[in-house]
Formats: sequence, structure tokens, C-alpha cells
Amino acid sequence: MKIIIATHNMKKRAELERILSPLGIEIVTDNDIGCTLRDVEENGTTFEENAFIKAQAGCEDSGLPCIADDSGLFVDALGGAPGIFSARYCGVHGNDEANNDKLLKELENVPDEERTARFVCAVCCVFPDGRKLTVTDSCEGTIFHERHGNGGFGYDVLFNCNGQPFGEISAEEKDKVSHRGKALRHLAEELKNYI
Repeated sequence: MKIIIATHNMKKRAELERILSPLGIEIVTDNDIGCTLRDVEENGTTFEENAFIKAQAGCEDSGLPCIADDSGLFVDALGGAPGIFSARYCGVHGNDEANNDKLLKELENVPDEERTARFVCAVCCVFPDGRKLTVTDSCEGTIFHERHGNGGFGYDVLFNCNGQPFGEISAEEKDKVSHRGKALRHLAEELKNYI
């Protein structure tokens, strides 16, 4: 089965391929199949709503089942911020460096025991026949005082999961414990009922 993903983030694509290819699912992008997915406004109030908005539009535009995700970081000391605004925390969408700088600044005087946080990921798959499947999962951790490593993306260089800096561990190690890895494994289990 061929499924299109509503992202141009090749690191997300690689994660999806690692987890879904054993089911015989081929992950493609709009570039792979020569179509253009429209940019949609992520105006939902939850990760689940935003994932659905993107997946529904991608399915309509391509005629293929479409997977989209929305995820972010909740920091307890900041009342859950950046939350749904994680990708644009600094005011510019997708500027990882500036987002990390702002987070470090906001937590500058927060002691270790109060730096608890969690990544949350919602993944939605919309099928051309109207069916949809949504799963959500999370990963608990804490926020470092400085960047660790240069792997991953987003806030990975600041996230400590059980002593494992996401910015330093391999993609395969991250898949085992991350919010997206967990959500995608749940999606894979659910997809078995759909394919």
C-alpha cells in the first residue's frame, strides 16, 4: 500500500519508513508522485485537530491515504508552553535554533527538579473512502540547561529522556522511546485493521 505523508521533513519521513515499511507500506511525498499538496493553516486547538487538517487535505489533493502528524513540547514550569506553538515558539515557524534559545532563556533560573517536560505527538491517517485513524502518545523527560549533541530536530538537543539526550542518541534508539516512535507503533498496529 502507498501512503503519502503531509510533510517535507525528511527526518520525519525516515521515521515513518522505519516503523511502517515492515507492514508493506510505501511512504511517498508529493514530490515522489508529482503532485502538490496545498499548504493548510494549522488552526486547530489540539495536536489531533492539526494532524487531521493536514492529513485530510493531503488525502484530497493526492487521492492517496495520507498521514500527518503534529507534535510539540510541554514544559511544566512554563504552564505547558510552548505546547501547540512549539514549531513557532520564537515567532518564526520552524526556526529550531531560535526556539531552543527562547526555551533556554525562559528556563534560565528554573532548578533541575522543576524542569520536567513531555513531548506529545498526534498522528492521523485519512483514507480516500473517508475513514480516519488518529493516535496520540507522549514521552516524559526534563530540559537540559544547554544543548546536547546535534542529532534529531526541534527541541531534541535540549530533551533528556531517562538520561538519554535526544540530540545524542541514534535514530533507532530514539524510535524506541520517543513520542513519535510510540505513536507510529500504535498507528502501525491500528493500520493492520485497515489494510
